[in-house]
Amino acid sequence: MVDRSRDQPQAEPGSALAEALPQEIGGREVVAYLRRHPDFLDRHPEALRLLRAPSRELGEQVQDFQHFLIERLRSDMARVSVEHRTLIAASRGNLATQGRVHKAVLAILAASSFEQLLQTVTTDLAVLLDVDVVTIGVESTAASPGARLSVQGIRLLKAGMVDAVLGPERGLLLRADAPGETALFGSAAGLVRSQALLRLSFGRGAPAGLLCIGVRKPGRFHPGLGTELLNFLARSLGITIAQWLKPPG
Repeated sequence: MVDRSRDQPQAEPGSALAEALPQEIGGREVVAYLRRHPDFLDRHPEALRLLRAPSRELGEQVQDFQHFLIERLRSDMARVSVEHRTLIAASRGNLATQGRVHKAVLAILAASSFEQLLQTVTTDLAVLLDVDVVTIGVESTAASPGARLSVQGIRLLKAGMVDAVLGPERGLLLRADAPGETALFGSAAGLVRSQALLRLSFGRGAPAGLLCIGVRKPGRFHPGLGTELLNFLARSLGITIAQWLKPPG
């Protein structure tokens, strides 16, 4: 038997790959595609940045303002596109934060006892708010500063400390990158790098309180952050605690 495979012409190396690859696309194919898909730039606005604006020969000492305007419009469109993506990302972040705060407030309102309420705030809220530690500080003249009550996460603060931390007229303080204080966060203070400190009001004549929220990632809480949701959380908690502390009858 004669092996005729040696007599067969051998394919050039890479010819199969070359046949599999698409042929080079020319200007005619591009124009035809755009005619079939007139909304292409709506779906891919970034493609405009790949094109060079046409220029015209207008003679010596004459500048082509059309070319200048097209380039400026392209730059403006790129800037608007970035701002649009930033706005969408911020909106999604705000919606996520709003959902977390609403769940936290519902958990506070659902507590069936004062002890369960404090337990919810100092344990469950860290998970619901996606933070590392949550504590409650309450001013007291009868105990040493930083002392812990029988409930985990409740800190006794020296009288006047809330005003000293926040200022007498301020209800909230955001720290982008600052270590946590042991008086506020207890043994978890070493984890804290960014924190939100919110004034708690328990009613007239009641001691001042402080809701302390800490995370280990710097920049989570910063001065430019919206505070409406955090204020809502602190207000809801203060009212709920005041209701539980109110004598029956």
